[in-house]
Amino acid sequence: MKIKLETLQHQIDALEAIEQAFPGMDNSGTDRDANYIFANPLVNYRYNDKANIDIKMETGTGKTYVYTRLMYELHKKYGLFKFVIVVPSPSIKEGTRSFITSDYAKQHFSKHYPNTQVQLNVINAGDFSGKSGRRNFPAQLSEFVEATRQNINQIQVLLVNSSMLHSKSMSRDDYDQTLLGGETSPIKAIKATRPIVIVDEPHRFPRGKKFYADIEALKPQLIFRFGATFPEITSGKGKKSVTKIDYYRGKPQFNLNAVDSFNQGLVKGIDINYPDMSQEEANNRYKVKSAKAKELVLTKGGKDYTLTVGENLADVDPNFAGSITYAGGTDRELSNGLALQKDMELIPGTFTESYQDAIISEALDRHFAIEQENFMRENAEDNAPRIKTLSLFFIDSISSFRGANNSKGWLAKNFEKMLAEKLTDLIDHYELATSPREEEYCQFLKATLQSLKSEHQDVYAGYFSEDRGSSDTDVQAEVEDILKNKEKLLGFKDGHGNWVTRRFLFSKWTLREGWDNPNIFVIAKLRTSGSDISKIQEVGRGLRLPVDETGHRLNQKEWPSRLAFLIGYDEQDFAEKLVGEINDDTDVDINHEKLTPSMLEVVIKARKKDYPGKSHEEIHDEILDKLDDLGIIRASGKFRDEVEIDGKKQSGYDAFINLYPEVEQKLVVAKDRVRDLKKNKISTKVKLRKSNWNQLKDLWLQLAKRQMIKYDDSVNEAAETVARNVFKDIDKKIFVLDIKQIVKNEVGFDNEHGAYISETKTDYAHNYRTMPYGKFLKQLTTQTDLPVKLLNDLMVQTMRDQLGNRKEYINEKTLANLIRTFNKQFNDRIRTSYSYVPLEFSGSTSIYNAKKQDFVDEVDASVLGVYSAQATTDDKYLYDRPPLRYDSTDPELKILQRTYGDKITVFGKLPKRAIKIPRYDSGTTTPDFIFKIDREDKPVYVIIETKAENMRLGDEEIRTIQENYFDQLKASGVYYRMATSEDEVHQLINKIENGEIEPDDITN
Repeated sequence: MKIKLETLQHQIDALEAIEQAFPGMDNSGTDRDANYIFANPLVNYRYNDKANIDIKMETGTGKTYVYTRLMYELHKKYGLFKFVIVVPSPSIKEGTRSFITSDYAKQHFSKHYPNTQVQLNVINAGDFSGKSGRRNFPAQLSEFVEATRQNINQIQVLLVNSSMLHSKSMSRDDYDQTLLGGETSPIKAIKATRPIVIVDEPHRFPRGKKFYADIEALKPQLIFRFGATFPEITSGKGKKSVTKIDYYRGKPQFNLNAVDSFNQGLVKGIDINYPDMSQEEANNRYKVKSAKAKELVLTKGGKDYTLTVGENLADVDPNFAGSITYAGGTDRELSNGLALQKDMELIPGTFTESYQDAIISEALDRHFAIEQENFMRENAEDNAPRIKTLSLFFIDSISSFRGANNSKGWLAKNFEKMLAEKLTDLIDHYELATSPREEEYCQFLKATLQSLKSEHQDVYAGYFSEDRGSSDTDVQAEVEDILKNKEKLLGFKDGHGNWVTRRFLFSKWTLREGWDNPNIFVIAKLRTSGSDISKIQEVGRGLRLPVDETGHRLNQKEWPSRLAFLIGYDEQDFAEKLVGEINDDTDVDINHEKLTPSMLEVVIKARKKDYPGKSHEEIHDEILDKLDDLGIIRASGKFRDEVEIDGKKQSGYDAFINLYPEVEQKLVVAKDRVRDLKKNKISTKVKLRKSNWNQLKDLWLQLAKRQMIKYDDSVNEAAETVARNVFKDIDKKIFVLDIKQIVKNEVGFDNEHGAYISETKTDYAHNYRTMPYGKFLKQLTTQTDLPVKLLNDLMVQTMRDQLGNRKEYINEKTLANLIRTFNKQFNDRIRTSYSYVPLEFSGSTSIYNAKKQDFVDEVDASVLGVYSAQATTDDKYLYDRPPLRYDSTDPELKILQRTYGDKITVFGKLPKRAIKIPRYDSGTTTPDFIFKIDREDKPVYVIIETKAENMRLGDEEIRTIQENYFDQLKASGVYYRMATSEDEVHQLINKIENGEIEPDDITN
């Protein structure tokens, strides 16, 4: 797979803007050193800040491409051949080096600039290390400084990061060599070449600070700054202080801001997702006031709660799920592995031992949903090239990913387990594939699972700052792939025809800037970020438009692409801040009183095509004349207080915006370019169409009756039978030893391998983990509802007859195994051994107020679904629309978007907890949809529960429960069906409408 660089119009626009702003060359001949062969030719207005050029380009739009091509352009047109690229960090330096030296970049630029090559010289820490006591210059520095104009086909580029440029090695002058025949200081030698300096990420180099001073020490003739963000300067003091962006000429010479980038589809759209929660949970937040190695302080409502190492969070709030304690230590972790930071918020109702697992599971779901679309490309032309899908995870604790001696940490192990489960489910689904592309995807999945289970898996990889010094070959292979083998990551098969399965990447913040991959479609944050980090910067790693397997970059018209960005609940305002940051990034000065030059400039650019062949000045004058003729503005440029156009009176400003709406559109990122998938879940309400709900009133009076589960007389006997079988079935390894182990490392030596470490693990048979029998028995009784006497008798018998009375078998692992095995077998036994008995009172639900015997006026949008979609108005729908609310595209959204016949009088999605059907295995359940069908004899109510085609075991249990419940309502005209597709629902409704199906015929 080879990436194909393609010339994009916005990048050409940037180069043209630079050409217009470039001050030109000094050909006066008055400078005696003008022809110094080791230095650049002379530029007009050199060494003057007002001649320097700023190029503002949003993250992901290709600024590295533009400044690389700029060097080729300046060399071709003006003979400039020595450039210094200054970047803020080693990671950005590596990204720049990788691009400029890549084969695809060289091939691309050779087509536009034949016979011209870039000689990239990179200076790294350690390059100045001397040998035999001598202090020598790095070869890369000598190559750059002493190259001459005589090689007309070569461009010399020196790439250096800020800390390297600031180092003593660059400024000292006691080297044992000289450059240019006399210079002994690297800085002075570079200065003598009269370089052109390119600054990447200019906000990291504010004027007046040390790193900018280092750039000035190079005495560049001209400075080009490229970035999405520029430094700010503040003038004045106190209330009179004014902060503005520090541009060389007051504004950038090219400005592709965030609004334009998103609205023009130059980057991916973004979907933000975070855990769901109720209003009550959102209000019950505990903030981390401080997290130290031995102490955690939480605060809520002005009250502090202090926990030391080993103390349980349930002591602060009983709603904290699980047995979570403060572990402290260097990473300030809880016992579930979550690293805490100051100001992080914890919410008891949603905080469980598997918090990270929940986000990883959601990220994997998103990954495979996107991956299947990108692989199949069903909406594209036949046999469209596939698109590799990559996901990036930011984590807090490196040790959770890489354990001791580069073993797998707990996070990596959990990730592997969840990934294997999802791969297995997908393989089962695609085993029945009928199309060649689906069969091919199944093979890709199988190769992934096989690699995941191998000793040296190649499916996921991590890159952390510590990795650069690691001697582990597997770690170095991962680093190499992530940093340098971009084409390998983007391809599906290697040169030998083997599947390239790596597509999940983990990092801390090492990959936050300076690194990107166009095919990152999912970013999941398992850590919080500092408040000073740009939100666009955080999502920037996945903003670039993707490339397909042929290396072709796909624009948003060819293949609309979105980045799924998953965050924790403590960053719920992320989307709001991101949109705010995007919308703040505009240079349009909106004034409701007077037409400003920047407002007029927006109109000129937008309407240029309406004035073919006319200059900028001519278009400017004609637009002003039009506004004057319509009476919208005065001669001074001020908007009139009132103007009448087409019989409608309005203010001059409103008339101007109605005439040229692009001015205000310029300020706001287009709708749905950035989506918060759960935005306003707490506050967003959906109104009920009470007239439609009242058509269901008779049915709801029955559904509101609380129901009690009555078990058959055989249940108690079944419980005892299951319990006896569980205790008898030792082969299932329910009773286990919780063994403590010690790791023993022996350093050995042999002639073939030299020194080596041999690792062994030894069981301490005398030091097993156990728990008190009383506590063990109490927990077992509580979790199974079995009599204490029965359990004690079974324990005594099992311990005596099968386990040799070894008390070591009484531990938490055995307890968990007994509870899990009993509950599963018992629930399987009683699935149909109960019935529902109506009680004498009604209960309120999310949709119904039992006290008032009336439906509520509105519900939280969250109880209808986490996603929304626009739809046309349908008078039969149970809610005001648009938008539709749903939890899955197929079949839920498709069911909602279907048009139904005249006999359907009302239909809609049922909110969560709308009916509250009691479950035999605890909790309640509510189906997904309801339809009312008018028939001549009596109305019929169709209740639908939707599930995916590859249903899980739990789905079958829900079907059994709901079938049992609604079976008693068949006489009232209630039909129940679990459906896996929209077509199945539609066919069922058609048959009921036509009288082809009666209640007793409805089965699953």
